[in-house]
Amino acid sequence: MAAVVAATRWWRLLLVLSAAGMGASGAPQPPNILLLLMDDMGWGDLGVYGEPSRETPNLDRMATEGTIFPNFYSANPLCSPSRAALLTGRLPIRNGFYTTNAHARNAYTPQEIVGGIPDSEQLLPELLKEAGYVTKIIGKWHLGHRPQFHPLKHGFDEWFGSPNCHFGPYDNKARPNIPVYRDWEMVGRYYEEFPINLKTGEANLTQIYLQEALDFIKRQARRRPFFLYWAVDATHAPVYASKPFLGTSRRGRYGDAVREIDDSIGKMLQLLQDLRVADNTFVFFTSDNGAALISAPEQGGSNGPFLCGKQTTFEGGMREPALAWWPGHIAAGQVSHQLGSIMDLFTTSLALAGLTPPSDRAIDGLNLLPALLQGQLMDRPVFYYRGDTLMAATLGQHKAHFWTWTNSWENFRQGMDFCPGQNVSGVTTHTLEDHTKLPLIFHLGRDPGEKFPLSFASTEYQEALSGIAQVVQQHQEDLVPGQPQLNVCNWAVMASLRQGTQWHLLYRGEGFRPPGPCSWDS
Repeated sequence: MAAVVAATRWWRLLLVLSAAGMGASGAPQPPNILLLLMDDMGWGDLGVYGEPSRETPNLDRMATEGTIFPNFYSANPLCSPSRAALLTGRLPIRNGFYTTNAHARNAYTPQEIVGGIPDSEQLLPELLKEAGYVTKIIGKWHLGHRPQFHPLKHGFDEWFGSPNCHFGPYDNKARPNIPVYRDWEMVGRYYEEFPINLKTGEANLTQIYLQEALDFIKRQARRRPFFLYWAVDATHAPVYASKPFLGTSRRGRYGDAVREIDDSIGKMLQLLQDLRVADNTFVFFTSDNGAALISAPEQGGSNGPFLCGKQTTFEGGMREPALAWWPGHIAAGQVSHQLGSIMDLFTTSLALAGLTPPSDRAIDGLNLLPALLQGQLMDRPVFYYRGDTLMAATLGQHKAHFWTWTNSWENFRQGMDFCPGQNVSGVTTHTLEDHTKLPLIFHLGRDPGEKFPLSFASTEYQEALSGIAQVVQQHQEDLVPGQPQLNVCNWAVMASLRQGTQWHLLYRGEGFRPPGPCSWDS
């Protein structure tokens, strides 16, 4: 037992040294890294976060055996930019995953997008390969459709999944169904070889993604260290689950999808334990953005006590569930109040591998190992971007809104409601409101729902504004925006493959549309 304790202390010391850029000769093999990224799952969707149905026993157990982060954020309230931020450790405004077609517009990577992850960006799997990692992505890529954006060109050794979400079905004329790939080969399409029954919600995709993960872990567990990025999308509307889980949740079809994901994660964690590699595998669970309340309750989740949801820079759009698990290293039953970000997974993973982040660019992610292993809290701001615009910033317990907006009156009147039942006068606005001269400031500890802005005349407001203003000014002075990747759309670039084994482009649409600016409504 003493030897185990000594070894654990040495490994922790090694991690601290690695995080500081210091090496150690004869270092043990770095740990495996398993990142579990959910799609549109909200802060309030897990039992450990207060969901009353308590239908996530495996994730709840993961929390009790590890660390829970109640203050963890995505880098954007939409999927593509958030995923780009995770894999680069950089805000979307830096890595190019934003649009300048309109002020403060959300944007992503539909099939007709021309842009994608730039070659100039260094992605996490590329860097981990320097430390001998084998890398795989399972599920949703969402960083571009064209050949130069393929995940195997950006550091992944293997891929099973899709360049997009499971939107559809389409008629394969004006728009093809979304393809599914194994590495470079297209093995089918959603709604065709990979059926999704929109009427019943039945689909076997989560089971397929689970088996892919189990097979990969079994193959690699005793070989080289592995990095597995499990990015499933069952909780993105239209939500789906396999037949054994349909109708089993008190929360409806969305709950069925959550239950199946929870069961799948339980099987992965159990396999790590059965293979006796759990103590050498760092596991982190989170989501790409807040729950899509526009699809709730049947097709969307819960953001708990927070305001609004996906697409907005209120807390419900960007605060995420987050769990860290590493038996023998991360103490059980811990709650970390560290302000965390999805970008921290980039820097933390590099530290686990004994690597330092690239020094030739700004990196926004922090190394969370001091918080996880030693309980340290590090001061850092959280920036809330919507497209090209810094909408808000949090420092400590205070959040300042420089702009407020949910969506346009036009879209709202058509039934698109990002904040159902949560109207806050002067806050959840349907026009883009400028507060840059006198920001709205909320104390998130006392007012997590952002309902009661501080009085402009209060001492607390003035002190909070002073601190946040300094941080924001420094951020904006240092900011070098990346070339925007989400400006141009062209229907002729839809990734398509009927035969063969190579990823290539084949336009098979009708009603040709010339290239032009993408139209983003919100």
